[in-house]
Amino acid sequence: MTLCPTNSLEALAIDAARNLEDAPAGEIVRWAHETFGERFAITASMADGVLSHVASTAVPGIKVLFLDTGYHFAETIGTRDAIAATYDVEVETITHPLRVPEHEAEYGKLYQIDPDLCCAIRKVWPLDRALKPYDAWAGGVRRAESPSRATTPVVAWDPKRGKVKVNPLATWTDEQVDAYVAEHGILVNPLREVGYLSIGCEPCTRPVAPGEDARAGRWAGSSKTECGINL
Repeated sequence: MTLCPTNSLEALAIDAARNLEDAPAGEIVRWAHETFGERFAITASMADGVLSHVASTAVPGIKVLFLDTGYHFAETIGTRDAIAATYDVEVETITHPLRVPEHEAEYGKLYQIDPDLCCAIRKVWPLDRALKPYDAWAGGVRRAESPSRATTPVVAWDPKRGKVKVNPLATWTDEQVDAYVAEHGILVNPLREVGYLSIGCEPCTRPVAPGEDARAGRWAGSSKTECGINL
């Protein structure tokens, strides 16, 4: 597939955001696949299988990128394996060249002393490298998740990477997610059952108390709210 000039991709994203605002999630995924072909991939945190199921139903065999930071809960790795075995997707795990012991020998426990740098090294930079072959990528960001995500468009321009960012679930409410999980028997990370409503790396994630924002358990006690992947 011929690469589009950056300005054309940006214009395409702006038009698609307007035209697909009210489209079903599967239709948004199909549009991205029809537009970008093999240069489009899904990313998944493996908190649940909602996006992977939606995507696999719309585009069987779709590529799903999973970023293994080395700090994930065992339950998250298990959810990845279950989704790879159950849904019609091709899961590709992205790993960091430095294993955690090597990383901590060189940098120390960055998640304690500089979580922004830790996220940059273990998450953002590896994903940036993995996305180089793609013109567009999708994630599971939803407006209902937090105030910082309340204006997320269904299709956006990712200026940092020079790519189109697709958010098929952007308009979904928590109730819609729960209904979809129940209707389709979606695989869900077991940690969700014990209060982990937003699941990241084990050292930086705690259960959410009743009434708290769903992402309150991420980097608790600090002003940090995002790892940097979706910024």
